[in-house]
Amino acid sequence: NYIIINHGDGYKTLYAHNEVLYVEEGAQVVKGQQIAKMGNTGRVYGATGIHLHYECIANGEKINPHTCMAKL
Repeated sequence: NYIIINHGDGYKTLYAHNEVLYVEEGAQVVKGQQIAKMGNTGRVYGATGIHLHYECIANGEKINPHTCMAKL
């Protein structure tokens, strides 16, 4: 249960372990729009509980999210 948003210029963000997805593939989203409800799906063990797995990807490579957030 994940969403990947293509921001253009080679940047994408991934949001995983969601319980419910509020957007479908191909949908356009805007800043501040709720796209999913966090959950604990996937291969999560122990006391991780409800959380969001977040990744920034630049040109196919995972990068530090702090580097990415200022650009998006």
